[in-house]
Amino acid sequence: MRITVFGASSPTGRHLTDQALAAGHDLVAVSRRPDAIAVRPGLTTAQADIADPDAVADAVEGADAVVSILGVPFSRQPISVYSQGVTTIAAAMHRHGIKRVVAVSSNVQKPGYRPAGAFFFNNVLEPLVIRRLGRTLYDDMHRMEAILSASDLHWTAVRSSGLFDADGPTSYEIDGADGMFTARTDLAAALLSAVTDDGTIGRAVSVTTTDPAPGIVRLLWREAITKK
Repeated sequence: MRITVFGASSPTGRHLTDQALAAGHDLVAVSRRPDAIAVRPGLTTAQADIADPDAVADAVEGADAVVSILGVPFSRQPISVYSQGVTTIAAAMHRHGIKRVVAVSSNVQKPGYRPAGAFFFNNVLEPLVIRRLGRTLYDDMHRMEAILSASDLHWTAVRSSGLFDADGPTSYEIDGADGMFTARTDLAAALLSAVTDDGTIGRAVSVTTTDPAPGIVRLLWREAITKK
């Protein structure tokens, strides 16, 4: 299968690239910085800004499926990369008659999302991070999912929880676990699996890492403080 990946140079994008090539897929890795992606057999790179419809259309031409791992940090300013990205990608797919698209989203989009037994998250982080620091980001993710669900594309939104880099092998579940964390390698695996799983078409699915499960303090230290 030929898959076009937007956001291929991101941490999750690099995991997905490795996994897709190992599975024998052909990949078009799209980035504003394609020189940051190592060219390998089965992989071609493309430079495109999501605001450039023609460049996006060129990148998806000939693809069997498209994966969007577009993302931006939290900001107090309005965010539109998710909704604009999926709008431009959808238009490019329609131009070339491509139907299958899988996009990264967040479990925050689940109505009433409150992980069981997560007192600190539910009562401290959720009001601070989701309702304040991340409000503009999650609002735009909501718009993205609404655009997908209103389209005639064969779409899947893959929702993750708090992302982290695992030090070794991981285990994860789709829609079956209640947790706060998703390893980036598991998110990549879920995205790749969804591409060929017709049972996820027209759905939002959740991916949760069940082992290991880092503590919230460790996660914040690694992701927000030590990572640059």
